[in-house]
Amino acid sequence: QVQLVESGGGLVQAGGSLRVSCAASGLTRSRYVMGWFRQAPGKEREFVAGLSWSGDTQYADSVKGRFTISRDNAKNSMYLQMNSLKPEDTAIYYCAATRFRITTSQKDYDYWGRGTQVTVSS
Repeated sequence: QVQLVESGGGLVQAGGSLRVSCAASGLTRSRYVMGWFRQAPGKEREFVAGLSWSGDTQYADSVKGRFTISRDNAKNSMYLQMNSLKPEDTAIYYCAATRFRITTSQKDYDYWGRGTQVTVSS
């Protein structure tokens, strides 16, 4: 059974940094693409970043240059380093996995975590 568990969320001031993590279990050694999505209050869930097994990355325009996605295959973990945080980054951050290529559509992701709250104060 596949399980994705996010951690590391919290409250941070604008301009600060935070790293959220995703621990994956139950994924086979297939080459899963991992992604981060977020959902702010009253808004739809949106793509943040994606990372293929080969190291290709894709970022939403709103986070380019500020966020970095990475993974540690030995630990079955994925990370999102968030720098220069803004109040508009406040959201629940979800980790997801898909067996296909990096995609910004949440419909294409097979597995989801429950999310971790990130709050950026002004």
